[in-house]
Amino acid sequence: MMLRKTLLALSISALLTACSSSNNAAVDSAADAAQAAKVDIQVTQAKRALDERLACNNPSNVQTACSLRMYQVMVESFIDADSTADYGTGYGTSHHNGDIAGITASLDYIKSLGMNAVWLTPIFKSTPRDGQDQWADRLDATGYFTSDYFSIDPKFGTLEQARELVEQAHAKGMYVFFDGVFGHHKGNVAASPNGLKPTTGKKQGNAGFEAQYPQDLEFYKEVAAYWINELKIDGWRLDQAYQVPLDSWVEIRTAVKEASASQTYSLNGETVNPLGYMVGEIWRGASDISAQGYGKEDSPALTSAFDFPMRYSMVQTFAVEENGSGKRYATNLDNGFVAHMAYPEHAMPNLMLGNHDLLRFGDLLQRGVIASPNSPEYWDRHKAAISFMAAYSGPITLYYGDEIGDQVEDFVSKLDPCSGDSGMCDDHVARSSAKIEGLATTVGGEITVLNKQQADLKDYVSSLMAMRAAHPALYNGSRTHIHSDKDIYIDRKDAGNDHVLYLVNTKGSNTRITIAADAIGSQGDLLNLLENETITLADGNYIINLPAYTAAFYQISSPADQGPLISTAAVSLTGTGDLADCTKADADGFGPMGQNIWIRGTYAGGDGFMATPDSHKFRYKGDDLYQVVVKHPTATVFTFKFATQSWSSEFAVENSDAVTVGQQQSMTRAVGPGTESSIVLPEAGSYVYSFKINGFGDAGTMMVSQCK
Repeated sequence: MMLRKTLLALSISALLTACSSSNNAAVDSAADAAQAAKVDIQVTQAKRALDERLACNNPSNVQTACSLRMYQVMVESFIDADSTADYGTGYGTSHHNGDIAGITASLDYIKSLGMNAVWLTPIFKSTPRDGQDQWADRLDATGYFTSDYFSIDPKFGTLEQARELVEQAHAKGMYVFFDGVFGHHKGNVAASPNGLKPTTGKKQGNAGFEAQYPQDLEFYKEVAAYWINELKIDGWRLDQAYQVPLDSWVEIRTAVKEASASQTYSLNGETVNPLGYMVGEIWRGASDISAQGYGKEDSPALTSAFDFPMRYSMVQTFAVEENGSGKRYATNLDNGFVAHMAYPEHAMPNLMLGNHDLLRFGDLLQRGVIASPNSPEYWDRHKAAISFMAAYSGPITLYYGDEIGDQVEDFVSKLDPCSGDSGMCDDHVARSSAKIEGLATTVGGEITVLNKQQADLKDYVSSLMAMRAAHPALYNGSRTHIHSDKDIYIDRKDAGNDHVLYLVNTKGSNTRITIAADAIGSQGDLLNLLENETITLADGNYIINLPAYTAAFYQISSPADQGPLISTAAVSLTGTGDLADCTKADADGFGPMGQNIWIRGTYAGGDGFMATPDSHKFRYKGDDLYQVVVKHPTATVFTFKFATQSWSSEFAVENSDAVTVGQQQSMTRAVGPGTESSIVLPEAGSYVYSFKINGFGDAGTMMVSQCK
């Protein structure tokens, strides 16, 4: 297959100034002294078409859900405004006394951030079992193993308080989503108003039981519709959505749609139906998210799921992920979008920086020994990461506290192996007490006053969200990837007459960028959407100063009719040389590796890196060369490593970069999670995976090539 490519030219100079400097005069001076390196940038038209086909990347498919800016609240660790509704225990470092009244009191603050929706972790009743231990008590505080799906937990508040929360949010123009746990329960479940109860299926740890489908379908359909009819909520976040079969999701989604169509309320003075949005949590790779949540294009199950693959690309680039792997090149952000190829056209991925099961971004910065709150870089990296969310087509979710760079003081010392009285697992530490400007965190406590850095980040987030709300190109626009390299990432976003250029500097060097007007399809001024700045066209180029860890959004005031420059340059998926030979005979023995090695990854049948199928097992070909030919029945995308069954040897593309099909690349050891590479195969066919190990057995060269 030959792919047409965009041919874009940029000149990028790394500046010789201190990191995080924002002095434009210094930037200009340093740029003049630096030698500019001209780079030819090539981006496939096919990738642009891929981006346009997804629900929120297609301006002709306008949906309200694409514009969602959700604010996630972990109820037990949020604001305590009702002393009669307290759990008093829970996982993590918070006060464990948060309640519904505290969320209602925070609505003005949430709206001031520019968010237009609130997602609450479960607030349904969890009834203690006789003799349950402290871990079960803590789990009850999370709400994720429910006993009564039709009652509000009194330790969170009352039904009337829940009703007041929903009504006040709607009056302020915000949607409300409850957390639906439809795949497991506590076991001691109360009957529904229609007399239904879920079956007691397979035990899930020591916490409860898995739901059984199709036996429990009618029960959960009743739950899903009940709260829309009772409180007029706008839909559901769906916990561990892979536990529910696709055909059951179709029926539950239909029940939500029908209930939403039967109700109305006033949103900002306008009469509307509840939104009926549902977003699944499938904490896995893109292929699994597609197979276990979205379903097929001709038979959609869920229409939205959290974009975990992109989230990991994001934190790997701007910080590190939970295992400490990160500090990746800016190209890694574009690699994250490659995962979207695994999704069907109706997919509406929802991007988050963090949530209650993940570490806070601030703690990741500290885990990676990158920056602490007393460093300007800590706050600048927050801004850069959240700016990337603001430029993302589709719904986004902000975890409470990330808007003020929240973190847990002395984070690392508070970790233990998930045992003992403290109960500090990684994700539990992230559940810190909410700090809402102008409110006391607990009843009778001191009113929260943000420090200068917190207030500055909050104001920046508010500006980002207001800009995003005003520009459909950002939340519902097609994406043309203009350029990415070690430091700089650039996209153009388009929706109707709205055209926005997004740039972000992911690293610590101030940079001056010269962009050819043809490269971005512009023939007039670029207008900065966050600052009072205009970039004028001079000699066919734009010159943009981009300080370290800084993002910029520019309105393309006069877009060229042809859009970004498209060349007729082409690239083949078939390489050359021994690594591209699909017909080599096997040699005797295991070769220098001394054992079997497989492609292990998130491909269909790969069981999330756990499987070692014969179809993906390398054969030794002699001369230190290993190969396996894999037949891919459809276009696909997945992440992978070359690894032994025991994981004693693991390899990926150098720097865990993406595979460029048809080209030889350096291969190095890639030990531990988060060090895998991604690959996109744009068409079905047989592909040979090859690697040649060096004399030390710790590196080599590799290639993936389509067999002719």
